[in-house]
Amino acid sequence: MTITRRDFLAIPALAATRQAVSGAKAFPNVVLIFCDDLGYGDLGCYGSKIPTPNLDRMAADGLRFTHFYSANPVCSPSRAALLTGRYPTRVGVPKVLFPLDQGGLNEDETTLADLLRKQHYRTICIGKWHLGRPEKFLPTRRGFDAYFGIPYSNDMTPRPLMRDTEVLEEPADLTTLTARYTEEAVKFIDGAKGNPFFLYMPHTYPHIPLGASAKFRGKSPLGMYGDVVEEIDWSVGEVLAALKRNAVDRDTLVIFSSDNGPWYQGSAGPLRGRKGMTWEGGVRVPCIMRMPGRIPKGRVTDSLTSTLDILPTVAQLCGAAMPTKPIDGINLWPLLSSKTKAIERPDVLLYFDAEFLQCARWMQWKLHVARYNNVTYSPAPAGGRRSFPLVTPELYNLTQDPAESYDVAQENPQVVREMMRRIEVLMLSFPADIVKAWVDQKALAAVQVPAGSLPRAKP
Repeated sequence: MTITRRDFLAIPALAATRQAVSGAKAFPNVVLIFCDDLGYGDLGCYGSKIPTPNLDRMAADGLRFTHFYSANPVCSPSRAALLTGRYPTRVGVPKVLFPLDQGGLNEDETTLADLLRKQHYRTICIGKWHLGRPEKFLPTRRGFDAYFGIPYSNDMTPRPLMRDTEVLEEPADLTTLTARYTEEAVKFIDGAKGNPFFLYMPHTYPHIPLGASAKFRGKSPLGMYGDVVEEIDWSVGEVLAALKRNAVDRDTLVIFSSDNGPWYQGSAGPLRGRKGMTWEGGVRVPCIMRMPGRIPKGRVTDSLTSTLDILPTVAQLCGAAMPTKPIDGINLWPLLSSKTKAIERPDVLLYFDAEFLQCARWMQWKLHVARYNNVTYSPAPAGGRRSFPLVTPELYNLTQDPAESYDVAQENPQVVREMMRRIEVLMLSFPADIVKAWVDQKALAAVQVPAGSLPRAKP
């Protein structure tokens, strides 16, 4: 969507009119803070030894999720799902994008920023984008009025720091990123002046290579990773302080989460696996949501929830029309507002390796139907890292076995059948290439898992 100068200048008057008529702020602000490779066990309120007082306070003031999931275990696909409410395999981002790639998030997809911009929100993206480097895929063409940050991961070359579509610095100084992102975010909040706003703040860290400012470098007894997480926590504190200073604290929904599990460093807590894997440690992430007066404080939920749910939840809260394309997420506001103590998903949650389905989550159950041919994220075996189907699906009861250590498929055949049925129904709604990959995957599993896959074919 393109906003004209006349429309942009009319936003303050429109906001004032809404407030005068309603006697209160017409639409709440939204701050969405999204870390890169932060693990489930990396915050104090999730059991970490890294001090995170601001995030711990945010959890005490709001709702903390214990079964919140990224839609994918790697960067680009998880962000595509976050901003569209749709599986990344639907929106043209099934795998990680690189600097020379000419593709990006499908141009006909509607982002959360698009929805809020139509509601005359001011919108900005500050941080790592990673949904396409060509100009037509950058934030300023995907619903954001402004952009400041790195267009992809900090381990990729070149590494430009950009404002809108212009390169400010190359290579970007890794030691200054969190502080500069925070300065931009605070400046944006200070300049809102009563207008509804959407601040999307996808941090570069703790993705490697790590970098921290002089104020935090060497501060943590847990090394540079601890320094980086402590600086992110400081950043959250600065953003929350800016909201309070501008008297919009109670009018702002703040969401904090991560794009996937930890990579080489960081903690997945009690969960199995890491970034790039569809074990719980790769896809279950920390999430905290806070809105004083609207979200009751001090609550914890184990409801099955996902980054897919953020778009429909925010759309409902902000009075925005839903996209015309089907959404895979659900509205969490009844859970956030405590109208209900738990929420149930109508469908399974699916986890893909590019176009290949690997597993699904439903109630307390996790069903694995395919796996990589290596246990660790790196290095790949000879011939490359590939996803191979399991001859017999594996089932895990995550309530009793969060580490996914004990396959209970033989003891629960009815659960396996029901989950496979739900998978089959949902897969019919995916693009033709994804459906074909699923058909081919099942055909291969029926014959033999290739040598070197894990686990090996059962006799």
